[in-house]
Amino acid sequence: MAPQGPVPLERVRNIWIFAHIDAWKTTTSERILFYTWRIHKIWETHNWEWTMDWMAQEKERWITITSAATTAFWKDKQINLIDTPGHVDFTIEVERSLRVLDGWIAVFDASQWVEPQSETVWKQADKYWVSRIGFVNKMDKTGWDYFMTIESIKKKLAWNKVIAAQLPIWSEWDFMWIIDLVQLKAFTFEWEHGEKIVEIEIPADLKDKAKSMRAELIEKAAEQDEKLMEKFFENWELTIDEIKSWIRAWVVSNNLYPIYCWTALQNKWVQLVIDAACDFLPSPVDVNGWMVDAMNPDNKEEVRKIPMWDNSPLWALAFKIATDPFVWRITYVRVYSWVLRAWTYVYNPVSWEKERIWRLLQMHSNERIEIEEIRSGHIWAVIWLKDTRTWDTLCDLNDKFLVESMEFPEPVIHISVEPKTKADQEKMWIALGKLAEEDPSFRVSSNPETNQTIISWMWELHLDIIVDRMKREFKVECNVWAPQVAYRETIKSIAKDSEVKYAKQSWGRGQFGHVVITFEPYTEADSDDKDGIKLTNKFVNKIVGWVIPKEYIPWVEKWLNESYARWFLAWYPMVDIKATLTFGSYHDVDSSELAFKIAASKAFKQACKKASATLLEPIMKVEINTPEEYMWDVLGQVNSKRWRIEEMGQRGQAKIITAYIPLAEMFGYTTELRSASQWRATYAMEFHHYDDVPANLATKIREERWFKLEDDED
Repeated sequence: MAPQGPVPLERVRNIWIFAHIDAWKTTTSERILFYTWRIHKIWETHNWEWTMDWMAQEKERWITITSAATTAFWKDKQINLIDTPGHVDFTIEVERSLRVLDGWIAVFDASQWVEPQSETVWKQADKYWVSRIGFVNKMDKTGWDYFMTIESIKKKLAWNKVIAAQLPIWSEWDFMWIIDLVQLKAFTFEWEHGEKIVEIEIPADLKDKAKSMRAELIEKAAEQDEKLMEKFFENWELTIDEIKSWIRAWVVSNNLYPIYCWTALQNKWVQLVIDAACDFLPSPVDVNGWMVDAMNPDNKEEVRKIPMWDNSPLWALAFKIATDPFVWRITYVRVYSWVLRAWTYVYNPVSWEKERIWRLLQMHSNERIEIEEIRSGHIWAVIWLKDTRTWDTLCDLNDKFLVESMEFPEPVIHISVEPKTKADQEKMWIALGKLAEEDPSFRVSSNPETNQTIISWMWELHLDIIVDRMKREFKVECNVWAPQVAYRETIKSIAKDSEVKYAKQSWGRGQFGHVVITFEPYTEADSDDKDGIKLTNKFVNKIVGWVIPKEYIPWVEKWLNESYARWFLAWYPMVDIKATLTFGSYHDVDSSELAFKIAASKAFKQACKKASATLLEPIMKVEINTPEEYMWDVLGQVNSKRWRIEEMGQRGQAKIITAYIPLAEMFGYTTELRSASQWRATYAMEFHHYDDVPANLATKIREERWFKLEDDED
């Protein structure tokens, strides 16, 4: 039950639950809410009845689309819980939750090895230094293997830090018991939903194994403390509190990841998992050691540490915005220091605006409870913030510092939308604006060449849901054209000393600009970004002396950047180009910014003809999980998609195919795969790199692109 008054920070847990799609992550969240008395009935996802997945699109697709927050209480702890999507299409939802939370419950499928989305998010958690504990779910599923899953976690994620904290006890027909290795006790569960925990005798044939595994766990927890290690090796007698204390210390410092097991669907062992989350995951006080780096918006070189305490100046982070038909817009915030109170003013150093805090809400999925304040360490919501966007800082009016914003990936899929009627025109733009506020990785733009409205994101499923939400929530009827791939262009060779002397004389003042520019591929060796994903261009000024006045050089760079945006082959943006300005000249009277802009543009166009301009397409890394009997049908499909096989293997009872496939070949693949496998195969896809389009396809794309542009002009 909820306590009276604020809960001390050391008893608060800000945690999130994540799992690869179909690991029953939302089922896990529902069980936690049931056993903490946050809900009073167990809702089943297969009956379209659950708390955390409340959107119509989530119920229809049986997937989590948006992060949902709630607060529950377990014993003397307060748990601020966020349930995040497991589908790769919604990775951004996961990453921004990672940034503001302190601990992670990582859920794994007992019949599978570590799946690709879990691997991706694990790396993101490393980036944000999020402590975590693992749970192997589906222990009632045919083909489960607890120890196989643990070995997979060790091999793929963290070999030296992963350790089993429980030992399951099984019979020929069912799983009924568990041995907790910290306490060295066995438990079973009684009553309809396993509400009653009953201690039982450890089976005789498992006592030695349990003691051996417990010794390994204790040794892992004690190995970095000489006194604890000495005590352990002298008499093997450590108190349970000592063991828990050291396990917690290493979990909080990201040096240990204990692994537990449960079966959420059958309501077994969930309470022990909640105990573990409260015992070992950090509180806001535990992570206070890092503090937070904040920057002075008026002097970006001034950076300081902001401590996360109630007696520090206010500092909060707006990490998510949701559109609500009843209260306009809800802004989810993590308060790091001081107290955010209703009916007060705060400052947003990003928008340079003062904001009024009208009302504060404690969220339970899509339900709201009005509150008076949000203390440091908590994650709740504010309504009616008009000038605050995702990842903005809210701070004290007299202490204006901001945190660094997140970077979001560039979209690779575009579709054009248009309202069906003039009445829908304004409503469509309002709807798109609100949806873009919710998700900063979703982009809305207007194409000046075609006068079309373009919406863009990283994944096909996300765009489908965006269009569906426009129709349902905002009552906007629109036509949607086929998805388009975000092609890019680049050069493959060096165009040395591309020289243009632009001179135009007329009555009065003339125009004169002279540049010599070398264009070459901008390679990884030139860049600080080694992952090959961030596509950029670079300008280098090597002008010596005053052959070109300094005031004209920025205009050369500016016009080159504008030229990159829509040249050369098919009017797609050009990337990975390094332009080095080496020489030029000017005229005292006739030189101007315009003259040097035109000269730079002509030099670039001239260079493209000599530097082997080529078309690039996004290549996706695709992992297909299929039952063995459908493997050859699936391979036959993939073989028609210009694939490059990376790996073929086995994970549990499933066959795994990993391949690199152009995004252009992946539209509609979900339907194809389901058809080939009777809905039993799944796939995960992530952007990997850009690569050259084959010559015959490049010619076809160019012809279609130019024909479309000419047709739109007509």
